[in-house]
Amino acid sequence: MNILAVTACPSGVAHTYMSAEALETKCKARGWSVKVETQGSIGIENRITPEDVAAADAVILTTDMPIKEEERFKGKMIARVGIGDAIKKTDAILNKIEAAYKNRK
Repeated sequence: MNILAVTACPSGVAHTYMSAEALETKCKARGWSVKVETQGSIGIENRITPEDVAAADAVILTTDMPIKEEERFKGKMIARVGIGDAIKKTDAILNKIEAAYKNRK
């Protein structure tokens, strides 16, 4: 699977990066490709490109803050999750994405 994610939290600091790390770690452990864009207090880092979007199977967007440039992901399978869940329930989120992806095919 090829996963994209955008993480953002109200303070734009700790949880933004903690959720990015959790998603990267868990996706890589499954052998999945992953790219996480963070939208934190210092702006957008690791920006997702149009080529990234074209290759993505699914996109994870955190819901605690509005995601900038969300229209980039139109037509993609999107999972919207709380920032805390992205940190604490990463495996459950990825399991649901995998099941939904298999059911789409």
